Amino acid sequence: MKKLLVIFGSGEIGQLAHYYFSHDSDYEVVAFTLDSQYITQSEFCGLPLVPFDQVAELYPPASYDFFVALSYSKLNQLRISKYLAAKDMGYSIASYISSRATVLTEKIGENCFILEDNTIQPFSTIGDNVTLWSGNHIGHHSIIHDHCFIASHVVVSGGVEIGRACFIGVNATLRNHIKIQENCVIGAGTLLLSDADSNGVYKGSETQRLVFTSDKLKSL
Repeated sequence: MKKLLVIFGSGEIGQLAHYYFSHDSDYEVVAFTLDSQYITQSEFCGLPLVPFDQVAELYPPASYDFFVALSYSKLNQLRISKYLAAKDMGYSIASYISSRATVLTEKIGENCFILEDNTIQPFSTIGDNVTLWSGNHIGHHSIIHDHCFIASHVVVSGGVEIGRACFIGVNATLRNHIKIQENCVIGAGTLLLSDADSNGVYKGSETQRLVFTSDKLKSL
């Protein structure tokens, strides 16, 4: 018998969470919830969409689990606040870990969203409320603290520590045994070879267009 799940969020990530939980988990999604001022329809993905301030009455924590399906908006702060609010209501918080991910650690927290083709090596630790989009490498003995969002194809080498509420952009590379302090933004394509200060913003170099046009190429 499947466990029953309520999802916070009615955007793209909410839709994706519904897909993943419905196709690849022991959960049955039964409803969505959202702050009442943002509700413009009564259903989402064919299921009830109810106000967050009524969700515990309609779907009691004793009978339903909860998942917060939000992005890195406001440097993860919105996802943090709703995750903590759901816990305060007494909900058990679900995680989704793809069956198509290679997961060689048991140290994974709640409200994690770990998509396909992630490789999580032994002796690594994933905190609560962490999103690992598809295709990342999390090296051995690395620690990702609570509330981080890691986009696709990020390489986290061995022994890296990533502080609370960081955002790591696509194709970033973090050298082994460095420490990323909390609330950092590591931009797409960044190569980080040393420690990162708290609240730091690190930007990768954008590839520049060449001066000649494609019809001038002699071979391709």
